[in-house]
Amino acid sequence: MTRVQLEELRGVVHPPGKLDSRAEHWAGRLYMRSVSLRVTRLLLNTRWSPNQITGVMVVAGVLSGAALLIPGLAGALLCVLFMQLYLLLDCVDGEVARWRLQFSPLGVYLDRLGAYLADAAVMIGMGCRASSLGLSPYLVAGLAAAIGVLLLKASSDLVHVARSDSGLAKATDQSVVPRSSGLARLRRLASAVGIHRLSNGIECTLLLLVAAVVDMTLGHLTATKVAVTAVTAIVWVLVPAHIVSIVASSRLK
Repeated sequence: MTRVQLEELRGVVHPPGKLDSRAEHWAGRLYMRSVSLRVTRLLLNTRWSPNQITGVMVVAGVLSGAALLIPGLAGALLCVLFMQLYLLLDCVDGEVARWRLQFSPLGVYLDRLGAYLADAAVMIGMGCRASSLGLSPYLVAGLAAAIGVLLLKASSDLVHVARSDSGLAKATDQSVVPRSSGLARLRRLASAVGIHRLSNGIECTLLLLVAAVVDMTLGHLTATKVAVTAVTAIVWVLVPAHIVSIVASSRLK
């Protein structure tokens, strides 16, 4: 078996601009791309295809939400671990594909499907956790948050569908900036605050872990209930704001 040097592998699977793109998660830049590079090197000498890796990634994302059904700190820890595995495999599948030049529409589809399922599963899981698996407003809030994150992702993906159906090229990173200077300033401010990140499964699982630690100290689920309420409110502020941002930008021009 040939062992690829890390620097050679990095030069191929992390092309210029890859880590600086809007699509790259901050955790990828901070630590996960360093870990994924080493996992990718190991998998290159196996028969695992990029699509098979993506399939495992999808399962890990769903299990992250399911782990929240386990009461106490153990469930929250397991949720974070599964989400981190999801993030790792989300890096690895693309790296293996770029090294082997194995690209396919199925791979793109599975990757997008995994993002939808993972985030929705976490939102549903946190609602079930806060409601202690019973029917309560917190369960409804979790389901509402799941619908909201699906709408956020769908509204972004529909831009690609609209441009493709209109015969236009893929939108650039620069096209996301609203044409109105006022809206552009608001968008920059919201981005700087970063509270919108809680609509993402990765950040949400970390928040739920902190809430679980607080709950363990207090002896009840108050912190988790507050987290569910806050995340749901943030998601549903983001939904109309995101749609307005898309329409006001150059993405559909």
